[in-house]
Amino acid sequence: MYLKNLEIVNFRNIDRMNLDFNKNVNIFIGKNAQGKTSILESIYNLAFTKSSKNFSDDEFLKRGKNFFKIKGTLKIGNALKKMEVLYGNDEKKVKINDVLIARISDYVSNMNVIMFTPDDLDIVKKAPLVRRSFINIELCQLYNKYLVVLNEYNKILKMRNEYIRKHYSNIDYNYLDVLTVNLIDRAMIIYDYRDKYFDDINNYLEGIYYKIMKIHGLKVVYKKSIDLKTKEEYISFYKENYFSDIEKGATNFGPHKDDFSFYIDEEDIKFYGSQGMQRIAILSFKLAEINLFKDVKNNYPIVLLDDIFSEIDLERRKNLLRFIKSNIQFIITTTDINNISDRIIERASVFTVKEGQIVKRSDK
Repeated sequence: MYLKNLEIVNFRNIDRMNLDFNKNVNIFIGKNAQGKTSILESIYNLAFTKSSKNFSDDEFLKRGKNFFKIKGTLKIGNALKKMEVLYGNDEKKVKINDVLIARISDYVSNMNVIMFTPDDLDIVKKAPLVRRSFINIELCQLYNKYLVVLNEYNKILKMRNEYIRKHYSNIDYNYLDVLTVNLIDRAMIIYDYRDKYFDDINNYLEGIYYKIMKIHGLKVVYKKSIDLKTKEEYISFYKENYFSDIEKGATNFGPHKDDFSFYIDEEDIKFYGSQGMQRIAILSFKLAEINLFKDVKNNYPIVLLDDIFSEIDLERRKNLLRFIKSNIQFIITTTDINNISDRIIERASVFTVKEGQIVKRSDK
């Protein structure tokens, strides 16, 4: 899979842009705040219909405009697929091959993207909510059913929480049982997907991390708030905790409370690792995902690298650049072309970005 063409209208500081991409490496060079990240953010938005940084859709509108449009043409094997996101008047529409798609869940996962940014350090350092959001996004790309089940789980969770808050003094336990069993049914499916996902990531993670850092032993550990085997065990556990849930007005256990951590030699690198170790850990995780996408979807994802090389020392940068393979599309932003090896530049399309204007360089 690769992005063949991208058209942007009224998106952030880009007025209008139409670009053809190299199927392997595309490099955008420019100073900060010129529009480089806007290009990657538009591609991410085209894949997911939303921001990679929790921005609202209105924040993407170019100043003075009332709509934005992103269109892309994907090449998947011998076939072309046209994707489109249009936002205006507080309404978002998405299309595939010019056909309006009613449900976002039917749109997401058609275009697979992995994005690296300097902010990825937050995945290691910040609260569990950040890590849950990250793995949910990745799993929704890999498995369309995961997105459907996750949406169902969140709707039932909201119903359950609202019910126990509003009726805490007069609970209908038969109704609460129904909500709880429906929640558990979805939770167990989510756990199955997440267990497999982390097992698959760990199959690749240590080897990738060693190639970049020359340190053995990195693994990711999935931490469930509740880890049982059978549906009956889950039902019994939730019933035992009815009083606690009612007292707190919320469901205290389930996939919405889970977390994961990176460990080296049984030590959590969030607390014991350097910032460099943490940064390369999440980079290694995402590089492992590239292999996972190939295994599951039979296509490599499009890889977006947003000015990450300036954050990494020269030795690790050289090790990381070895993962830029000819059969994967990379779209890279940088403030300094010298951060990227001549070997990669030779086979790349190179663009300069200034004040939202993009020009392709003929002399690479």
